Amino acid sequence: MKKEHVASRFGGDEFTLIIRNAADRKAAGLAIEEIRGCFAKPFLINGTEVHVTLSMGIAMYPQDGTSPEELIKYADAAMYRAKQLGKDNYQFFTDDLKENYKQRLELENELRRALEKEQFEIHYQPQMNIAAGEAVGAEALVRWRHPVRGLVPPNEFIPIVEDTGLIIPLGEWIIRTVCRQIKAWADEGLPVVKIGVNLSARQFQTKSIVDSIRTILEETGIDPAYLQLEITESMAMSNNNLIQTLEQLEGLGVHISIDDFGTGHSSLLYLKKFPIQGLKISKEFIQELHEAQNQAIVAAIITMGKHLHLNVTAEGVEYEEQAELLQAMGCDDIQGYLYSKPLPRQQFEQFMMHKTGLPS
Repeated sequence: MKKEHVASRFGGDEFTLIIRNAADRKAAGLAIEEIRGCFAKPFLINGTEVHVTLSMGIAMYPQDGTSPEELIKYADAAMYRAKQLGKDNYQFFTDDLKENYKQRLELENELRRALEKEQFEIHYQPQMNIAAGEAVGAEALVRWRHPVRGLVPPNEFIPIVEDTGLIIPLGEWIIRTVCRQIKAWADEGLPVVKIGVNLSARQFQTKSIVDSIRTILEETGIDPAYLQLEITESMAMSNNNLIQTLEQLEGLGVHISIDDFGTGHSSLLYLKKFPIQGLKISKEFIQELHEAQNQAIVAAIITMGKHLHLNVTAEGVEYEEQAELLQAMGCDDIQGYLYSKPLPRQQFEQFMMHKTGLPS
């Protein structure tokens, strides 16, 4: 980056960059490509290779805006488009993005109101033990029941709550709701199994994550072993303070699992360092399990998990043939449409009454 450019941290993992003397898009694009080149190779941090991807939005002065507020606003809209297109790229602000930005801003405001009015709900996707054919857990998945649009797909609002930081209060609400539900099931004498909750990188950037979960566990009085916190493999590799945080969470008695295993840029060293109890094989491998290469990868992950005394769950299982192959490989549990889609609470309770070996 040249000396005349100005870079600053905007917040979290977002940065602003002022590129001076860029007369047109071509000049701005050349400067951006130079910056991207600096991130082409992994960074070595404490002996671990960390790969960083960039999603960038560009607003031009004075074509797109004349005030800092306008330029930041429109660059943010362009960055959001870059993320929609698969991340690790850059996009210029265009006129059609103005309408998109307006719609996104309206959606942001609706999401804030949805959190206040508790329009979110939890659906549960069962996890089945292959050998026993019984439900042994579930993954908690948040849904937004919009008063006009009905059930909004997660891919339409999760990226926005991530970008805006709303994922922090929403994430806390999810954990509290799940723990309260576990307590209610136990009090009602219904089957209780381990429930997995996904944690985002944003939540780990706050210093209060451990205290928040400790407070929720104390409030609800549940057995912490029934709460499983799931972090992605890429998140595990990009957070230098993660080990300490995970150790503190393990000290609370909760279980920790690596989600989407096999898809991140990782070092296997963290499997030894992190206090984890499980691995979840990414559905990307399971969807193509008929291919010999994917079978070899999945079998290797399962074998490695077994030797490390980790519970291995395969996600995205849709066909009996996939389940049979996974059972032959020694996989512990499976999750997917073969057994059930994510279910609202009442339907999940009915499912559990018939699919667990637990007393009801």
